[in-house]
Amino acid sequence: MFKKILIANRGEIACRVIKTAKKMGIQTVAVYSDADRNALHVKMADEAVHIGPPPANQSYIVIDKIMDAIRQTGAEAVHPGYGFLSERMDFAAALEAEGVVFVGPPSPAIEAMGDKITSKKLAQEAGVSTVPGYMGLIADAEEAVTISNQIGYPVMIKASAGGGGKGMRIAWNDQEAREGFESSKNEAANSFGDDRIFIEKFVTQPRHIEIQVLADQHGNCVYLHERECSIQRRNQKVIEEAPSPFLDEATRKAMGEQACALAKAVGYTSAGTVEFIVDGDKNFYFLEMNTRLQVEHPVTELITGVDLVEQMIRVANGEALPFTQDDLKINGWAIESRLYAEDPYRNFLPSIGRLTRYRPPAETAAGPLLQADRWVPARPGDRPAAGATGVRNDTGVYEGGEISMYYDPMIAKLCTWAPTRAEAIEEMRLALDEFEVEGIGHNLPFLSAVMDHPKFVSGDISTAFIAQEYPEGFMGATLPEAELTRIAASAAAMHRVAEIRRTRISGRLDNHERHVGEHWMVTVAGQEFPVRITADKQGSTVEIGGRKLRVESDWLPGQTLARLSVDGTPLVMKVDRLPSGFRLRVRGADLKTYVRRPRAAELARLMPEKLPPDTSKFLLCPMPGLVVKINVAVGDEVQEGQALATVEAMKMENILRAEKKAVVKSVNATPGESLKVDDVIIEFE
Repeated sequence: MFKKILIANRGEIACRVIKTAKKMGIQTVAVYSDADRNALHVKMADEAVHIGPPPANQSYIVIDKIMDAIRQTGAEAVHPGYGFLSERMDFAAALEAEGVVFVGPPSPAIEAMGDKITSKKLAQEAGVSTVPGYMGLIADAEEAVTISNQIGYPVMIKASAGGGGKGMRIAWNDQEAREGFESSKNEAANSFGDDRIFIEKFVTQPRHIEIQVLADQHGNCVYLHERECSIQRRNQKVIEEAPSPFLDEATRKAMGEQACALAKAVGYTSAGTVEFIVDGDKNFYFLEMNTRLQVEHPVTELITGVDLVEQMIRVANGEALPFTQDDLKINGWAIESRLYAEDPYRNFLPSIGRLTRYRPPAETAAGPLLQADRWVPARPGDRPAAGATGVRNDTGVYEGGEISMYYDPMIAKLCTWAPTRAEAIEEMRLALDEFEVEGIGHNLPFLSAVMDHPKFVSGDISTAFIAQEYPEGFMGATLPEAELTRIAASAAAMHRVAEIRRTRISGRLDNHERHVGEHWMVTVAGQEFPVRITADKQGSTVEIGGRKLRVESDWLPGQTLARLSVDGTPLVMKVDRLPSGFRLRVRGADLKTYVRRPRAAELARLMPEKLPPDTSKFLLCPMPGLVVKINVAVGDEVQEGQALATVEAMKMENILRAEKKAVVKSVNATPGESLKVDDVIIEFE
């Protein structure tokens, strides 16, 4: 077995590989840019080598710098993670020439399947059903428009070397095809060093389902079942689960066998993923093959008990797979929520800054679960005890660390496992409510809202789920009456605890005793709930809405997380203090909750509401980023929907458009300038 492995990556995937390497007794080498000098993966590794400035095209994807780090440290093998150099044939070839083992497929397989255009052609030759499209190289935007018209709108414009949602655009008309081609080409060049683009028909209402394959150097290939990845935003996966709630056993078997056949046809070894789109009739079409470990691999590990990173290392070392296809059963259900540094209240635009608070829910072992320092063993086919659940969090950040503008916005991958899908969803709801992140915008509220969405709960989803269910973006979840009642009762009980503490303050004046009353008015989400509360040593009984709710908790004033039981059902809320109440965040809702005496509540109704300032005459920068292009000049008349500027952040280009017809009064930013949130880019007359 290898004595030392270099991880040619950063963030959570570098940390993930280091965990398994440590479990196997293998020393690890991290590489880092200036921006990652204090990153978690650097702290976890046995050695770390500096490789350059923050931009990836000057550090993480510069092959010569990685090769220098290998020579300095004497690493015998390299795990590429995902993204960066993971699907670059020239990197695998450079390692081979150096006599260093690539923990991944052989370079011919990367060339054959890692290139989206070539893989489509090979799939067609192998008799695999593929989506109609143009597989040749496209010279410029006008040729892209011509091809798009030949295929028929809508079309998907994709980077040949792409992945992770980078370099992908959907175009519904000629203008969007032009803009999409240019943006995809730029993103592909910056992220992958390869700006080749291809175009295919965009199938509406599809499911995105992928098959995990694992092959060794002895001719063995197995599939580890499927992952449902249909909850996507801007072609980037947000929530994944395994297995899919849609597939039947026959379709699963057919997809798995086809994926293995494709892998064998190109001499594939190591872990890889064959992606399909599946229509409502369970017809499936080959989409592409990712010749690397996938971001969402944990859900497969959770239902199979197979450590994919360990198997990748063992396959690279020449070992045979220790199991056959018949050994790989589906055990329970796993869900993964990707926590991104993206502000859902600003249309999910990237957010950067310092994590002033980062406290994930505690990881708990149940079934085949990877913890922080060990793999809880489970043989394929084993089933944990009924009712057991587990939480896993793969991350690459820590409290006090920085979220950089130079890299992918993913902070963590929160996973839950349970015997059934319903139990896994409920475990995820509680885990998301317990996850504390402050200092940046993030998508925790949105993830929580999806877990409660009726369509997701029923499994009736497609890749259009977010676009259809949140067409105007996400402005917070609206909770049902029953949930608001539970929250109001809990807020009253918490307020009473705070009031009791205030009565015990020392140094009071004589004859100024403070009494805690029984009758209160709780205002939450614009609704008022009269309550009467009585308490004992174990908790409180709250009379609200004609019911009596029993509220028990060990919460104390000053704590930012409240874990409560309301009539025996768990309720977890993030808590911040407000005058006369709390800011409570739960299940995707951000609730200003006030607990007042009845007379104070009556007076509060008379207070005027403060309105936000009018910014309609300005184009404001919606996130920290770099100005790539300004499309207008002073005096120009712009129309609704017209592209005004392009801002790049976290490897993604964002086109800012006019909300209404207007005339440009001034342009306050120039290409190449770095802006912060709400900086004025353009002012209108």
